[in-house]
Amino acid sequence: MTPIRWLLSLLFIVQMYLAMAVIGLVFLPWALVSPKGARAACKTYCRWVIFTLRLMCGLRCEVRGLPPDVEAVVAAKHQSFLDIILIFNAVPAGKFIMKRQLMFAPIIGQYGLRIGCVPVNRGKRGAAIAKMKADVAKGAAEPGQLIIYPQGTRVAPGAVKPYKVGTGVLYEQLGQPCYPVAANVGVFWPKRGILRKPGLAVVEFLPPIPPGLPVADFMTRLEEEVETHSNRLMAEAGFKA
Repeated sequence: MTPIRWLLSLLFIVQMYLAMAVIGLVFLPWALVSPKGARAACKTYCRWVIFTLRLMCGLRCEVRGLPPDVEAVVAAKHQSFLDIILIFNAVPAGKFIMKRQLMFAPIIGQYGLRIGCVPVNRGKRGAAIAKMKADVAKGAAEPGQLIIYPQGTRVAPGAVKPYKVGTGVLYEQLGQPCYPVAANVGVFWPKRGILRKPGLAVVEFLPPIPPGLPVADFMTRLEEEVETHSNRLMAEAGFKA
């Protein structure tokens, strides 16, 4: 790690959060009167992060596969904030299953609720799944792509964490296709730390899993596809477990 690359990474992080505040304030009047304004603000922010990441850190971003343009569940590998940016920017009307604590975060919480994100309490799994089902059912008439991270947290490259059944519960309830998403972004943008490495960060939308599978079969297939393709993308980026 050279000092200049570390410094540029630090400057990138600082301006990224400043940009979040500026864009959030600029779009606030529109966001207050229309969810379209909130979504436009989030898309603008995503494009800014992608642009400055390449400019300042030499990290290019690529989305592969075919993102859904219909109502669907998107079940993705979660390695860092970057996969959130890339996935949301790739789908027309994304909304997330998000930690309840994020509701109270400045800007992120308010905008998340405006675009239809569903807050859940991860600390109480049974209650969280029941609340998740109720909240999603309540908003099911709103078209969009429901983005969920089956492992429930950021997982560093090479680490192993189980896939939680909540994704299968949503898949069964909604009766929508599920698009698995693989990623290698954690190789370049770590779960923790300042350095942003140059290279090519990729998220890949895989062929959809059709609705109607038993939950256990769905979960097995989802984990196999996401993990297999994420490992391939990470190896492509030079990662060795």
